[in-house]
Amino acid sequence: MSKPRIIILMHYLELGGAEMSLIGLLGALDPGRVDVDLFIYSHRGPLMRFIPKWVNLLPEIPAYAAIESPLTQAARKGHLMVAIGRLAARMRHLQWRRRHPAEGDDGAIMQYVGNCVTPWLPRISPGVSYDLAISFLTPHNICRDKVDAKRKVAWIHTDYSTVSVNTAIEEKVWGAFDHIASISPEVTRSFLEAFPSLSGKIVEIENILSPKFVRSRAAEDADIPWRDKAAGVNLLSVGRFCTAKNYDNVPDIARRLVQDHGISGLRWYIIGYGGDEALIRDKIAQAGMEEHVLLLGKRTNPYPYIAACDIYAQPSRYEGKSVTVREAQMLCKPVAVTAYPTAPSQVRDGKDGVIVPMDNAGCARGLAALIADTGLRGSMAAYLQAHDYGNESETEKIYSLLK
Repeated sequence: MSKPRIIILMHYLELGGAEMSLIGLLGALDPGRVDVDLFIYSHRGPLMRFIPKWVNLLPEIPAYAAIESPLTQAARKGHLMVAIGRLAARMRHLQWRRRHPAEGDDGAIMQYVGNCVTPWLPRISPGVSYDLAISFLTPHNICRDKVDAKRKVAWIHTDYSTVSVNTAIEEKVWGAFDHIASISPEVTRSFLEAFPSLSGKIVEIENILSPKFVRSRAAEDADIPWRDKAAGVNLLSVGRFCTAKNYDNVPDIARRLVQDHGISGLRWYIIGYGGDEALIRDKIAQAGMEEHVLLLGKRTNPYPYIAACDIYAQPSRYEGKSVTVREAQMLCKPVAVTAYPTAPSQVRDGKDGVIVPMDNAGCARGLAALIADTGLRGSMAAYLQAHDYGNESETEKIYSLLK
């Protein structure tokens, strides 16, 4: 009897929470139970090498790689209609945004890209009908329109209470799927506030992460910059330099820790990359925190750094469900997160982490208290050591969608 056949669609495999979640899912699926085709729009990113050998990586289709390449490059390589579609998406988005000024992060552009670009893309695996198709990241038009499958699942990774989208055009796409996979109850709640008619399609499937994978990579050698520094406290954050992660406020929080709370030996390291790097560097200079807030740039393996820090800090404005917070917990690190709406879904305040206020003064106050309370940090580490933060069993929910 042949095994069910699944296809999973993803943009690329750069360093990011959704990408790590996909690697976790692929690692947890059983090749004895399913066959998996993986379609990556652009074959780039350091996580490509962690695709399991048994997974069938489909060839890259150049038109899909052009979706997020520079516009001039896309046109020069012959993907003129993709480039025109992206320009049309930008214009339509701007027209809509003039009528609906953004409140919170602007996520509407991706749906316009999906609507305007997808018609010009070729079909994926023509002639093949899958038992299940999984669209892992928005826009979901591609999976809806370019894949043949008996059932289709679209994934939510975003807290919809924090992003501004055109619900009228998005709902048509989400509504075309048989199931919508949400990574947490809080994400479900915010999604259904935006799309109440879709409640019957929701199935909750957590980000699938493997403690064995995280710990094995944490044991690899790395150039930890604070190993040779004088004694002090070393905080670490990992993530893209973007609005959601709130790193532009880290310099002011660090200034308050040093000046108001006397944490003179503070070093706050940030691993990541992205469009907000210049803004963050400007804020570091304005706060005079050049010796206390240090950008380490992109690291293909952040786990040795997490394992070596004193406190893992996630100062985000919002999260769906932070993958790096869970990974830090797997490495038994005291975790401090800001009080974004989904924080209670993965941090039990005072047990396996602390939730500190979102404002800079309150955040600094909460971090200073955790830095000073070495007993609490020790009890958190012991609690994390005694509990299993793996969840590979979530794959059973994938198999259930095939029945």
